[in-house]
Amino acid sequence: MYWTETKIRVRYGETDRMGYLYYGHYAEYFEVGRTEMLRSLGFSYKSMEDEGIILPVRSLSIQFRNPAHYDDLLTVKTCLKSFPEVRLEFLYEIVNEQGQLHCKGETVLVFVDAASRKVRKAPDYFKEAIRKYF
Repeated sequence: MYWTETKIRVRYGETDRMGYLYYGHYAEYFEVGRTEMLRSLGFSYKSMEDEGIILPVRSLSIQFRNPAHYDDLLTVKTCLKSFPEVRLEFLYEIVNEQGQLHCKGETVLVFVDAASRKVRKAPDYFKEAIRKYF
């Protein structure tokens, strides 16, 4: 497994009428965590797309625990759950500065050839970059 942590501050425009972080933004925060995890490994979504590889989300699940509020500083803990062959399985936890859990989640993404739109294997350079964590 490979874990990273990314800090995000809840912006006013992301809250609902109750003053809570709107539930749809948690999935966006997961995406920020994934993107920064890839960056920590030395590549980005953009570089993969430039090479003709796209990573669509196959599934998403979120279990909400406690609401986050405007101006909370959150930590998105992102885990690459298993060694990828054709898909990437991520786990997430979002906590505040006091360590209170706001939600847990999972996503599954698949490696897809951009031209053919067919599922493909993970590129070798990707597998080599994360092999040491599994």
